[in-house]
Amino acid sequence: MQQNILTEIDAGVGIVTLNRPERHNAFDDVVIAELSEALLSMASDPAVRVVVISSIGKSFCAGADLDWMRRAAAYDFERNRSDAGELAKMLRRIAECPKPVIARVQGPAYGGGVGVIAACDIAVATFEARFALTEVKLGLIPAVIGPHVLAAIGERYARRYMLTAETFSAAEAYRIGLIHEMVVDEAALDEAVGEWVEAIMKNGPQALAEAKMLIRAIAGRPFSAALIEDTVERIARVRVSPEGQEGLAAFIEKRKPHWAT
Repeated sequence: MQQNILTEIDAGVGIVTLNRPERHNAFDDVVIAELSEALLSMASDPAVRVVVISSIGKSFCAGADLDWMRRAAAYDFERNRSDAGELAKMLRRIAECPKPVIARVQGPAYGGGVGVIAACDIAVATFEARFALTEVKLGLIPAVIGPHVLAAIGERYARRYMLTAETFSAAEAYRIGLIHEMVVDEAALDEAVGEWVEAIMKNGPQALAEAKMLIRAIAGRPFSAALIEDTVERIARVRVSPEGQEGLAAFIEKRKPHWAT
């Protein structure tokens, strides 16, 4: 039986791969559950320093699976709420993973696929990749992915692409902030991901987790005394931590910290 999700760990890199090429890697309830569990496992595994989400086939992720949508059409409010909650949990596990998460986008991404990319910390796509938030075409709304998409592209661009449901290019995705780089092909995708992984591996694992929590804590907050105090508390705590002390000692002694050797 074909596995919907493939996972492997290679030299500190946890790779989570969507493996439904014949369905354009579309989501259903089973895929969402399996992806959520894979992410939870990667987050808790000390052997994993960075996570890469990728896909097999022509598409990165086509959003919701058609058969799943047919079944969901008969669901009542509570069943719909439960399904949406599982998608929200999966996306949250990407966004709140203590390890950096990279999206390797080799093809089109629609609906929930855009949500996955937006929830990742870093994203790279090929020039041929296309993107769309198509929910309103079906009389639906991109509610669960909404917070992640707005965090990635901002309210103004969200207004355009959530309301028109138009398809946009990788160049436009780069311009509005959904992806960080565009490359020519899958070989270049792997090269870009490899460069980011190499850079991340030089950094303190706990510092990376703390940096992600810092971003979530201060994003969108007004500049205030409370915000300043929060940042002061965070840096003081990290400086006296074992990892902080090791990093400072390595810098002063002109050597690599233990996590980079």
